[in-house]
Amino acid sequence: MRGDDQHTDHLFSYLSPEQRVPAEQLLRALLLQVLYSVRSERLLMEQLEYNLLFRWFLGLGMDEAVWTATTFTKNRERWLDGDIARAFFGEVVAQARTQRWLSDDHFTVDGTLLEAWASLKSFRKRGEVAPPPDDPGNPTVNFHGDRRSNQTHQSTTDPDSRLARKANGHEATLAYVGELLMENRHGLVVDACAVRATGTAERDAALGLLAGLPARRVTTGGDKSYDQRPFLAAARALQVTPHVAQKTSGGAVDGRTTPHAGYGVSQRIRKRIEEVFGWMKTVGLLRKLRHRGTARVNWIVLFTAAAFNLVRMRALLTRPT
Repeated sequence: MRGDDQHTDHLFSYLSPEQRVPAEQLLRALLLQVLYSVRSERLLMEQLEYNLLFRWFLGLGMDEAVWTATTFTKNRERWLDGDIARAFFGEVVAQARTQRWLSDDHFTVDGTLLEAWASLKSFRKRGEVAPPPDDPGNPTVNFHGDRRSNQTHQSTTDPDSRLARKANGHEATLAYVGELLMENRHGLVVDACAVRATGTAERDAALGLLAGLPARRVTTGGDKSYDQRPFLAAARALQVTPHVAQKTSGGAVDGRTTPHAGYGVSQRIRKRIEEVFGWMKTVGLLRKLRHRGTARVNWIVLFTAAAFNLVRMRALLTRPT
């Protein structure tokens, strides 16, 4: 984010002058939290007391007082209303486009489950009045004989989360679906979102991201979960050629796609998107979410994707020519 003054000034144009500087510092602080895997905003404030590198990045003097962790909470709704994450992400992508690092023709889509900040004990029948807990900190809940589903149950902690599993045989958790759209030239994220975890959420979110591309003939790679006729038909209607992996049986990808050399290239490059998810979940702290509600989860997914792009762009700048 060097030289970011000219790129981020207009992101806070709706703020009053007395709010402007703190808002920029808070955004920089959130970026530090993602880049350095600081587990919580309170721990970040503790590090600001002694970390001179962090203070320099935020523009704080050596003896200048730092704000409290609750400042993030008080400003979060304002960031959502101003769609700051989207604006910040757009600026990062625009810088990558200026450097001609983005492909305009070849992309990859993929989704992953993001574990919600809610316990399975909070997943209760809709409208049920729970009895007083025996232990307010960790109540005893007996699930035996209770058939639970998203149609009849809901989390009391995070109502937007949904019970989902990664695959058959895996445990079910309360989760959201995070979706990424990656360009295939340098593996940069060009769009991202988080949605409720439904049976078709991953494919629906992918189509939403593909619909946001400029109208032109493009290709998109994807794994076997996208090899379904409704998705392929909807993608072709958007002028997107689906280069998705074929299922071993019962798939919809046919000879119109697989013989082309570009299909093999897309299948090889699409695996890079797993590296993006790996970074976002380990370094970017999205292995288990720290926010509740679809809007806030979508905000932090988009912000973390922008942080990944900055790290990737740094590597592109320093690579040998």
